[in-house]
Amino acid sequence: MTTATKLSFVHRFEPAAEQKRPPLLLLHGTGGDENDLIDLGRLVAPGAALLSPRGKVLEGGMPRFFRRLAEGVFDEADVKRRASELADFVNEAREEYSLPAPIALGFSNGANIAAATLLLRPDALAGAVLLRAMVLLSEAPEADLNGKPVLILSGAMDPIVPTANAAHLARQLQHAGANVEHRTLPASHGLSQADVTLTRDFLAKQAR
Repeated sequence: MTTATKLSFVHRFEPAAEQKRPPLLLLHGTGGDENDLIDLGRLVAPGAALLSPRGKVLEGGMPRFFRRLAEGVFDEADVKRRASELADFVNEAREEYSLPAPIALGFSNGANIAAATLLLRPDALAGAVLLRAMVLLSEAPEADLNGKPVLILSGAMDPIVPTANAAHLARQLQHAGANVEHRTLPASHGLSQADVTLTRDFLAKQAR
């Protein structure tokens, strides 16, 4: 598997070895790239196809998926534009690689753009695992998520995402019709073994 540039995002793609598993759309955090979550994807969904784009926005030279004005303050117009751009890429990749709709697996900035994409372009994703996600849109758009499975894993000691904010995101997605499981772990903003175990179990259920 090598980095590809022929679609609208620089990305990596790993074909499925286990066809019954839904593909994963891997969305890195600030400063990451298309390589960051490959190993995590392999660990939590063995044999699944992996599609991992690199965020196009640079903040101090670090790739992200959308602009922010300050820590926790987002450029909502850019969020909407970038979520649509990401959804278009997913559709391109589905055609290029003959994929069904993927489940997004995003960490931090990547989890945030995944949540926004669910709400703004629900057709693009089959569900999501949102690791350390927070609310991006002050007013959630009307969306029909029609029971799409969503796992939100928050950290009780996360200095970036307040627990109330993550709970608000869960309510936004539930209101839109998603089947949301929200767990708050004894962790900070970084990932723990519990994140890996819960994500693996959640994704295994989607493969049945």
